[in-house]
Amino acid sequence: MIIAIITIFIIHLLLGVPLFISLLLASIVGFTFIDFELAFRIIPQQFFSGIDSFSLMAIPLFILAGNLLNESGLTPRLMNFSRSLVGHLKGGLGYVNVISSVFFAGVNGSAIADTTALGTMLVPAMKKEGYSTGYAASLTAGSSLIGPIIPPSIFMILYASLTNSSVGDLFLAGIIPGLLLGLCFFFVNWNYARKNNLPVNDKRESLPSVINAFLYATPALFAPILIVMSIIFGIVTPTESGALIVLYSLVIGVLLRTLSLKLIVKAIIDATKLTSAIFLIIAASSVITWVLGYAQVPTLFTHLLTPFIDNPVLILFILSLITFFIGMLMEEVSALMLLTPIFMPVALQAGIDPIHLGIVITMNITIALITPPMGACLYVASAVSKLELSRLFIEIIPFIGYALSILTLIIFIPQLTLFFPGLFN
Repeated sequence: MIIAIITIFIIHLLLGVPLFISLLLASIVGFTFIDFELAFRIIPQQFFSGIDSFSLMAIPLFILAGNLLNESGLTPRLMNFSRSLVGHLKGGLGYVNVISSVFFAGVNGSAIADTTALGTMLVPAMKKEGYSTGYAASLTAGSSLIGPIIPPSIFMILYASLTNSSVGDLFLAGIIPGLLLGLCFFFVNWNYARKNNLPVNDKRESLPSVINAFLYATPALFAPILIVMSIIFGIVTPTESGALIVLYSLVIGVLLRTLSLKLIVKAIIDATKLTSAIFLIIAASSVITWVLGYAQVPTLFTHLLTPFIDNPVLILFILSLITFFIGMLMEEVSALMLLTPIFMPVALQAGIDPIHLGIVITMNITIALITPPMGACLYVASAVSKLELSRLFIEIIPFIGYALSILTLIIFIPQLTLFFPGLFN
């Protein structure tokens, strides 16, 4: 049955059938092995119950908030602040790229949005200052991985809804891994600038100029602090936090006089389109998850890994390998929805903290965003840099390796993810 489901899903995916339809068709194949009459009752039930969750309401709210902040013109403010900090260093624009991704992660939390917004502005500027097109595009795509890891994160909200984990704890757990990725790409850029003897084009900013740039960017920098602090101190639920940040985004846009009614409508329409796509995938994934659960796939998977159950590090490496491979071939939301219910029983039996597992899974499917052949960020980076996709597939390989090295570190040292949740709890 599993082979038939996977085969039908891959065939329809290669034919260009929309992902949620491919998932539903694969589910129908599964029902032919179980009891086809059940399909008429289970598919509608699971399709709607899969998205009937109060916590999932946070997703469209965070997407809308990110769109509103972007439309308010805060992205150039973040870049200006980043440039005031590191623009005077050799390879300064590369550092600006990485720091802007860290700041931008708290505004949007989307790797694709990060690649689009920052790549459009930074890749042409980096090319003018002597960076190769391949490196500029790869650094932009690579540093965009920080977006879904530093809070807020749609992937973490989905994981929390599937496992009844704390969204606040997951947000806190992503801070150190996200910063470690940033430091890793800082080192990569330092090495590139040194080897290629890049010129220093910016002068060191005076302290008053840095302070002014910081104050100018404060509305955007305060957004992730508001989200995380309001959740972990119990002031609001994650969903209410989404509503709060939407209100904050509207107020900021109006006060700065950068957010017109036309831009607000555009932000709402874009958020609606993206939310619809995500929720269709979630709904269809819920159906096929039910089929796999009915066929006792999670139990079989647990039995297969039982010989290694006393070695949580090895279990995490096995789960990471599966997640990374699936993420290379499948859209990230559906991969998360399908794999989490299968992995959770194994992780609990091995004594793995659900929060730690959530960060490991999130990092895997995020790294898949820059991994050929399905890495969405690569297609965006190729478009904004006007670099052939086949060449970018080669240029991105070292960055995948750097990201996987940070993931390995996270697996071996769980406290890197659990420190902040433990501190605040």
